[in-house]
Amino acid sequence: MAAAAAAAAAVSFCGGRRSPPRARVASAANSSRAEVSGRRGSGVVPAVSRRNVLSTVLSTSTVLLLGPKQLTLAETTGGTFREYIDTFDGYTFLYPKSWIQVRGAGADIFFRDPFVLDENMSVEISSPSSSKYTSVEDLGPPEKAAEKVLKQYLTEFMSTRLGVRRESNVLSALSKVADDGKLYYEVEVNIKSYASNNELAVMPQDRVQSLEWDRRYLSVLGVENKRLYELRLQTPEQVFMQEEEDLRRVMDSFRVIKAA
Repeated sequence: MAAAAAAAAAVSFCGGRRSPPRARVASAANSSRAEVSGRRGSGVVPAVSRRNVLSTVLSTSTVLLLGPKQLTLAETTGGTFREYIDTFDGYTFLYPKSWIQVRGAGADIFFRDPFVLDENMSVEISSPSSSKYTSVEDLGPPEKAAEKVLKQYLTEFMSTRLGVRRESNVLSALSKVADDGKLYYEVEVNIKSYASNNELAVMPQDRVQSLEWDRRYLSVLGVENKRLYELRLQTPEQVFMQEEEDLRRVMDSFRVIKAA
């Protein structure tokens, strides 16, 4: 059920194409191997945090050439993050090195935490044939864009189950000019889902709803190549409190670039 929710979160309000993620980075994304050091011969391996299980201390770079596409996966110094650069579609971002790519999620690219399946990220791009964006301001002010983002999430999570109720609110909506000189919108929303485990009960007191999930959704919106780009991060609220610094670094790293 968690995996289905993660895949559902990959569909964006900006109307991007629905082709499955490219296999172009699968081999690189899946080639990471855990490196855990310990005293030789001692049989004792020190504790390693989940975030650093697949990390290394060296900086490396891999360039993949597939026809007209050029993608770069480059590890940052210290090995905590890896940089994803798509010069064909026109965007780049950092993501935690331990995260893995998921195919068939419906986004242009989709990664998730292999340990917390409800924690994931994706990039959605509007269709080049149906969009002619000149700036992210085409969406209106940040607050207006945040309403659209929230509405899209609620549409995606619409359920036909009886006894399901959703609570949602916009936590923040702001604009920033990044170091590339472009304007970006950053949106944060929270959605809680409540459900009854006895929705067919006759008496109201027997249809008590309880919290089934509580998630934070973070979006970064930018415009380039006359297209709207959206970086989306999803994480359980409890996990967000533990990993906020890493997730905000991912948000801050998102850039839209001229497509090749």
